Amino acid sequence: MNKVEKISKLVGKYFTAAIIFWVVFNYFLPKTSEWVVPNVSYLLGIILFGMGLTLKLQDFERIAKKPFPVIAGTFAHYLIMPTIAWILCLIFQLKGATAAGVILVGSCPSGTSSSVMAYLAGGDVALDVSIETLSTLLAPVALPGLLLLFAGKYVDIPTFSLFLSTVKIVLVPILLGLLVHHLFKNRIEWVTRFLPLVSQLAILLIIGAVISANHADLMTTQTLLVIPVVMLHNLSGYGLGYVFSKLIRLRTPQRKAITFEVGMQDSSLGATLAMKYFVPAAAIPSTVFSIWHNISGSVLAVNWKNKTVNEKTKVIREDTKSIVD
Repeated sequence: MNKVEKISKLVGKYFTAAIIFWVVFNYFLPKTSEWVVPNVSYLLGIILFGMGLTLKLQDFERIAKKPFPVIAGTFAHYLIMPTIAWILCLIFQLKGATAAGVILVGSCPSGTSSSVMAYLAGGDVALDVSIETLSTLLAPVALPGLLLLFAGKYVDIPTFSLFLSTVKIVLVPILLGLLVHHLFKNRIEWVTRFLPLVSQLAILLIIGAVISANHADLMTTQTLLVIPVVMLHNLSGYGLGYVFSKLIRLRTPQRKAITFEVGMQDSSLGATLAMKYFVPAAAIPSTVFSIWHNISGSVLAVNWKNKTVNEKTKVIREDTKSIVD
């Protein structure tokens, strides 16, 4: 068990590097992940079942007791990210499946990586997890609706099919995980130790599948244009998420949580739905987002943490100096 936890922590520590390595590896050896392509929805189901296993009924009670920050953060997420995606598509004149892919990842619920980043940054992790949970539970309605609103002019949106798929891929695994946790409680505690590693491996497999399916189109002008679009999308989400949380006068730890919850997306869900309902190229923005938001999130979390440590050190020095004086 300890070995598994050590491996999980090691993979988590170097997860961004692992993603970059796996992207490069699959680019040069695309047949490696061909077998994964038809199975991406099952992998995402495993990730979300694991998320359900970590949830407790108390998590929902917490939302009910202090609903404002959770509802406000979820509202900001679903308002800011799809709108930015749509604006960037207009600015960069993206078309067809590429534009739909950018808007699709912008319409996804919050990413699971955000809670890790909030923890590293000294943010309100409970609030982060609550927003992540609520945004994910709302995904079956929010995601198809936002796609129809913003991406309808680029591709045909199978709204009802997307709704059903999102229910099956997202809601059912989470609710099953929650039910299993409720029924077996402490008896499954040992299973949760494996979950971070299982989720990380599943994400890597999904990314490999997207690279494999899009190998022939990865170096086209339209695809390369996705990189700056995704970077701007993510960074704008951080910035506007922080400004929004400041405007509604939340405390600093809560601002950090909402910043990550707004700016980081469930790109695995985006890639899965893109490959199922659109051409494989529509999954590229989600894959690029998955790589980039782990890099940017890590940098932001570390900078925030260092700033907090420096501020505390400064206060201690000033207090010590005043005592000596």
